[in-house]
Amino acid sequence: MPEPYAVVRRVCWLIGVLCWAMAACSRQVGGSSANRATNQAAVQVIGHAGSGFFTPINPFNPLPPSSLAGVAKALGAGADGVEVDVQLSHDSIPVLYHDAELQSMTNGQGCVSQHTAAALKQLSYRGGPPYDWFQKERVATLEQLLQELSKRPTFPHLHLDLHEGDACQPQQPYVRSPVLVRALGRLLRQYQVPAERVLIVTEHVPSLRQFKTELPDVALGLEITDEFRERLPVAAVEGVQAVVLPKRLGTPEHVALARSAGLQVVLFGGRSPKTMRRLLALQPDAVEVDNVPQMLKQLGRSRVQHTNTANAPNLTSVR
Repeated sequence: MPEPYAVVRRVCWLIGVLCWAMAACSRQVGGSSANRATNQAAVQVIGHAGSGFFTPINPFNPLPPSSLAGVAKALGAGADGVEVDVQLSHDSIPVLYHDAELQSMTNGQGCVSQHTAAALKQLSYRGGPPYDWFQKERVATLEQLLQELSKRPTFPHLHLDLHEGDACQPQQPYVRSPVLVRALGRLLRQYQVPAERVLIVTEHVPSLRQFKTELPDVALGLEITDEFRERLPVAAVEGVQAVVLPKRLGTPEHVALARSAGLQVVLFGGRSPKTMRRLLALQPDAVEVDNVPQMLKQLGRSRVQHTNTANAPNLTSVR
């Protein structure tokens, strides 16, 4: 039997090892409260589809997703930038619209791809009562948005979520994706949009590859909405900068796996304080949020502090 002092020394040694391991784990997973606060302060607050979707409460939002008024509302509330949904019109012009078919939110029919941009700009959004009592928005083009954003003292962060799968061409849903990539390249160059302020997001891997040639300085994000473990290696192999995940896939495990692959993390969704606290605890690089004022409140930021986004972190340089 070992003598008493040897037992004590061994117990003390084991306790020391355990304390060291716990401290190291704490540093890797969450760090100190000061480090957590610093990381949260660096989170980009991005208006999801502008100021979100038609919602009755928490908060009430009567503005259509990816509408010009929705973008203005998010930026006016102090967001660092906005995320908008982009599709290609029949005459190859990038248009801001979220849903697969026009009848879901407008007085139009069919798909964006079946109409010219001029015709689409005449369509009125329809959310039904009470939303339409407060909004008179029409479908807009990406160029209209860039014209407005270019007037601002500092160009805000802009996440372009490409909706490439054409519901009206189910046999070849991505046949016009190369045209969309080239059209985006022309517009971003024409309006001299700072490359460090743009993140292009898509699920379609061939488009990511084409963007590397078309816009080599712009950050790219692979959107993953299911089969996370199968899709994550694709992001690493394709050399994108970020993965973009819905709030339900925002878990400590998924974020850790993405970080270990050298990828930044963008989460989207969320309106309630509880959801926002959960997402912020994951220390993402950016959150595309449906309730910008509440997110800024959770971060302890004021609207006045973030009306000018000149000091907002760029996605590719946050970590």
